[in-house]
Amino acid sequence: MSQAFIETSNLCRYYRRGQHEVKAVDGVDIAIEHGAFVSLVGASGSGKSTILNLLAGLDRPTNGRVRVGDSFLDEMSRKQLSAYRAAQVGMVFQSFNLLPHRTALANVELALLFDSLPRSQRRQAAQEALEQLGLGERLDHKPADLSGGEQQRVAVARALVKKPTILFADEPTGNLDHENSETIATLLKELHTAGMTVVMVTHDHDLANKLSTQQFHLSYGKLLEEDRK
Repeated sequence: MSQAFIETSNLCRYYRRGQHEVKAVDGVDIAIEHGAFVSLVGASGSGKSTILNLLAGLDRPTNGRVRVGDSFLDEMSRKQLSAYRAAQVGMVFQSFNLLPHRTALANVELALLFDSLPRSQRRQAAQEALEQLGLGERLDHKPADLSGGEQQRVAVARALVKKPTILFADEPTGNLDHENSETIATLLKELHTAGMTVVMVTHDHDLANKLSTQQFHLSYGKLLEEDRK
């Protein structure tokens, strides 16, 4: 087997929709090097978010293999997948997924809730993560009191506070205006430059071209082509 950090082999994810079988991902083989910035590119329904969920351990394949490092996710129990996500995975979503009645600080601190750290250390780590993203004056603000760009930076802080090995980003600029999109794109690029492996889902070819070292173009669950810089 190759030395790729993340690798899939004949990856399939099928769903039943009434009498029909939907092949969301159909026999996809990809290999991702450690430290790469990867974009999964395609239109809605191409399978890119499904692949992201499979790589992040949020879903299980119908067939095929998913390897991250020395671990095969398709062989893991639910408990093992939870441990994998806790130890290695940071997630950023298009819709931010912040708890509306919690402050920015509390939203980030929740990512460490199941760690063994004392509460004071969790809070300190969450505060430092927000300060690093320029949100030191927004710690006590709730999501409704933050701009879209600020909410997404809180979401990024929540993903990074665990110090993950891989950052998965699902359309991270999809709900942002141009200025805030540029801010988040710059942040993702800086994280990659610092050595983090980033896997991003996007339908925006310009964004993918700007940020990626590696692109996988998908259509109707199948891999069309791979581009590398």
